[in-house]
Amino acid sequence: MLLPCSRHEVPFTIAGLLFIIYIMRVLIVDDERNIRDSFKKYLGLEHIDAEGAETGEAALEALEREPFDAVVLDLKLPGISGQEVLERMLRQGLSSPVIMISAHGQIADAVAALKAGARDYLVKPFDPAELVIKLRGLVEDKRRENLVEAGKRTGMGETALIGETAVMRVLSAQIDKIAGSNVTVLISGESGTGKEVAAREIHRRSPLAAEPFVAVNIGGIHEGLMESELFGHEKGAFTGAIARKPGLFELAGRGCLFLDEIGEMPMPLQVKLLRVLQERKIRRLGGTGDIPVNARIISATNREVETLVREGRFREDLYYRLNVFRLTLPPLRERAADIPLLARHLLGKLAARMGKPPHTLGAGTEEKLCSYSFPGNVRELENILERALIFCEGNEIRGQDIDLHREIPSAAPSPKAGVAPLPQSLGELEKDAIIAALARSGGNRTRAAGELGVSRKTILNKIRAYGIRDP
Repeated sequence: MLLPCSRHEVPFTIAGLLFIIYIMRVLIVDDERNIRDSFKKYLGLEHIDAEGAETGEAALEALEREPFDAVVLDLKLPGISGQEVLERMLRQGLSSPVIMISAHGQIADAVAALKAGARDYLVKPFDPAELVIKLRGLVEDKRRENLVEAGKRTGMGETALIGETAVMRVLSAQIDKIAGSNVTVLISGESGTGKEVAAREIHRRSPLAAEPFVAVNIGGIHEGLMESELFGHEKGAFTGAIARKPGLFELAGRGCLFLDEIGEMPMPLQVKLLRVLQERKIRRLGGTGDIPVNARIISATNREVETLVREGRFREDLYYRLNVFRLTLPPLRERAADIPLLARHLLGKLAARMGKPPHTLGAGTEEKLCSYSFPGNVRELENILERALIFCEGNEIRGQDIDLHREIPSAAPSPKAGVAPLPQSLGELEKDAIIAALARSGGNRTRAAGELGVSRKTILNKIRAYGIRDP
């Protein structure tokens, strides 16, 4: 999983691997203009944008105008010192990480700055390449913090399983039973049914809920980077490995590692994952020692793993290790009575996120939603409501604000009258939904996938399976 830690990212390939160069915005604070200019020029060659400030006062003004990904701060400045700049930054809540620059005789002051909150320091004279390494290290630190912080979010909108139907009550009872143990869980279900939501709910109800929840989409990682992302690497393990990087297993700590789209994992990596599950140890790329793994492993798939096993594309022994407990999420059409409750919950969450006042569902709107089969499941419902919030007038979502992308059969009864027969097979519905999304996007598969709430890889597989031609 490649998470951007600053405002831009540029992909490129080296030695057959896919890497990301993070373009940072850095503030260089030094009273010597030639030093500022040379740093700016060198960092520019490394795809790092830099701005200069001559004094501490100018640096604070720049930090108040806009956030920087890092501050390179000289300890000795005219006017207020670098140490005082750092102290004022902390008092004013200016959270940009600081790398302090000191002369040989100021090392004790640099150490004091570290204790006060600076992230690192360099002693003059130093190689600019060393500065680049430290700046990129800050990016990696921020990436890890983001992953861990994201895993700690346990608010209602992130982890709640919404539903009062019998199938959802059974699902909730199953989660209660497995949450207290460290058993490995495999979650299956169609795309958009909320497999990650279920995994977060298992973690939230567990005794280790305060520990990190780290999620990774296996289908979204380039195959050449997957081992490094999961297990980490040592400095020099491959071209571009400029520093040691812990993998996601380590970042999860004693918490939970969620492996989404596990069916997309390449066979060579399946062997290594099996070893981790058996021995509870990992080894970083380029490393020589084993690292204990304490995280709980929850995996998920929208594919029939049993079919992959029969076809020789998924290891049978790994399947049994992952499938200690199976949790199957029902598609939304099989719990249509939950749609009004779920829609109201999503509407409240979306309105708050979009800065809009609370909205209600108008008369007839719930019936219209309940008569639809939702091939994209909960994710499609959320997308429909988001569009409705954008285009509706007033604070009520009316039937005409709901765009279902297909004609709803007039004979479809409401959930109270029983389960409505599908007008077509599920495969035909799915095929039609993909064709319609491709037509609306002008054949752009990435946009079509986003509209349907699936990954680009998933829609490509479906296009091949159904023999769909570009519009």
